[in-house]
Amino acid sequence: MKLIIISGLSGSGKSIALHVLEDMDYYCIDNLPVGMLPALAEQVILSPNQQYDNYAVGIDARTIAQDLGHFPKILEDLRAKDFQCEVLFLEANDDTLIKRFSETRRKHPLTDTDIPLKEAILKERGLLEPVSANADLHIDTSLTTIHQLRDLIHERISDNTHQHLSLLFESFGFKHGIPVDADFVFDVRCLPNPHWEPQLRALTGKDKPIADYLEVYPEVHDMFNDILKFLERWIPSFEADNRSYMTIAIGCTGGQHRSVYFVTRLLNHFKLLRGNTLVRHRELS
Repeated sequence: MKLIIISGLSGSGKSIALHVLEDMDYYCIDNLPVGMLPALAEQVILSPNQQYDNYAVGIDARTIAQDLGHFPKILEDLRAKDFQCEVLFLEANDDTLIKRFSETRRKHPLTDTDIPLKEAILKERGLLEPVSANADLHIDTSLTTIHQLRDLIHERISDNTHQHLSLLFESFGFKHGIPVDADFVFDVRCLPNPHWEPQLRALTGKDKPIADYLEVYPEVHDMFNDILKFLERWIPSFEADNRSYMTIAIGCTGGQHRSVYFVTRLLNHFKLLRGNTLVRHRELS
């Protein structure tokens, strides 16, 4: 039996996440006061008459503010009673959130006549910090479409059902910003860039001509082997510490060639060792 707590900033996709889990046969409850989590766990989830194997609860800044400060202790107590609890926290940058509220003309739950939208977002970040700091998985939806978010949540949650650590390799371009939800970020911009070869510019790191170009250079193999050695050394340690999710981000300038090539190679290596290895090419989506 599993309990997933969904939280995050307003406009970041919490409702979408709950809908995805509902489609995955989770019993979902939105906007539950934090203080009611223990009662829900004891009376509903452990009830001999319960009809569901998995539950998802949405928690946001509309709950009692004082209760949010108690969230770490509540979560600790639940896990001490052998509840399988995971916390998913969704976020996005301020500009993206402001744009989404402007486009949908929705009202932010913390805005009023004295608090404009930008200040409400900042206040919400502060209120939700106890939840964010204890999240097992962060997802930044700033550059993610609704369909991509649905697929990502479905893949990460479902692939973590049978094996403990869900490992995601993500390529990105530094000129579009560093993924804030990455656990480790590796920079491969120092390597030769296929972008400057006119015949290769329109291709991506998934294409063989890009691999052929990069693999001529010894430093490409050195960089790959160093990253691989680091991950093989430390992933088991995080897994032994009951880590449920890990995101490894590889970045180059535009996120088209070198980072995609490295992520593809890492995926091909690790998927032979574990069945819960995923890939996302952020700038190719």
